[in-house]
Amino acid sequence: MKLELGKILIQDVQFGAKTEVVDRTLFVNKEEIIELVLEDDRLIGADVELARPGESVRIAPVKDVIEPRVKVTGGGVLFPGMINKVEQVGSGRTHALVGATVITCGRIVGFQEGLIDMSGPAAKYCPFSETNNVVLVIEPADNLETHDYETAGRLAGLKVAAYIGEAGKNIEPDEVVVYETKPLLEQALQYPDLPKIGYVHMLQSQGLLHDTYYYGVDAKQLVPTFMYPTEIMDGAIVSGNCVAPCDKVTTFHHLNNPIIEDLFARHGKDLNFMGVVLTNENVFLADKDRSSDMTAKLCEFFGFEGVIISEEGYGNPDTDLMMNCQKVSQKGIKVVLITDEFPGRDGKSQSLADTVDEADALVSCGNGNVIINFPPMEKVIGTLDFVETMIGGYEGSLKPDGSIEAELQIVIASTIANGYNKLAARGH
Repeated sequence: MKLELGKILIQDVQFGAKTEVVDRTLFVNKEEIIELVLEDDRLIGADVELARPGESVRIAPVKDVIEPRVKVTGGGVLFPGMINKVEQVGSGRTHALVGATVITCGRIVGFQEGLIDMSGPAAKYCPFSETNNVVLVIEPADNLETHDYETAGRLAGLKVAAYIGEAGKNIEPDEVVVYETKPLLEQALQYPDLPKIGYVHMLQSQGLLHDTYYYGVDAKQLVPTFMYPTEIMDGAIVSGNCVAPCDKVTTFHHLNNPIIEDLFARHGKDLNFMGVVLTNENVFLADKDRSSDMTAKLCEFFGFEGVIISEEGYGNPDTDLMMNCQKVSQKGIKVVLITDEFPGRDGKSQSLADTVDEADALVSCGNGNVIINFPPMEKVIGTLDFVETMIGGYEGSLKPDGSIEAELQIVIASTIANGYNKLAARGH
């Protein structure tokens, strides 16, 4: 499967009479976006704000972040099974507005939504302080059930991202990157002298607003399967969860998974990137046993010699991470884990809720328990009413002047366990 990704660089975002890209500036029509969002009668209000790097702006509570993209050629459409019909993606040509995002926010859905600062000391922990953001503020209908609110907000963000992405369809990209994975036997023969490497991609599926979607299917309903990496880059996986903000894998992060990007960058040089095994993080032990057994079986069947495993969330999913590690290792396959840590504010407690002897190679993406001070911002998009009940917040977190004291895990993607952040642990 071969995907050409055309990258259109966006350096500014402005409101305009027409949604279009002109000289690396994204112009968006506010009224058209609001009209599109309010087609869903579960939402009774919507507004659009803009947030640019360096501005004194705080966004909260953040639900999802999506990069605007559009299919130009090839099979399928963006976000299949969600806002479009189910059809395989991952081939042909797709254009991405790189440097622009759509952020959904508004009254809190769960208690695990986070915040983004566009400037100040906390900005360095969040990748979206460096992007030009179209922020969609939504208001649910009265007495709307929580799951319906989450669904309406998720679909609103995806629809707006697809709408904005259309502006890049006929633009000549600044760069075109080609990614290709051949069918299994062909791929193995392409670089026979290089180690065959796979990626085990664990999807959040604990339920109770901790959900992820694969071609529109709730990941709780999946058994482990194989994916071409380019399917993920082309919108086959969508976030639908209110997991802890710091390691929430937003839809943006699925589209721009740095593990996949890095494996492709080294493909044919010092490794042979064979593909992705997709698995879940269900809460019941029987599900964990079933999924980890099948994950290990697939890794063995595909002939992987080395595997990278990443997780989303912490606590209960740590057991899935360790079971996958142990069972894949027992197949004679080398394993490296990627996760973040929660060892307490002093860093002295156990970092993960579970461990196995086989987990002897691990990349840490940071400690989510560290206390951070957030200065007040001139503008708040959304509301700060829920800061003290968010994960990372606590009684007294929000100060009268609008400043915040909270754990780092309140910041979106600050310790995300796929490496799309700036924190790491180093041994001395």
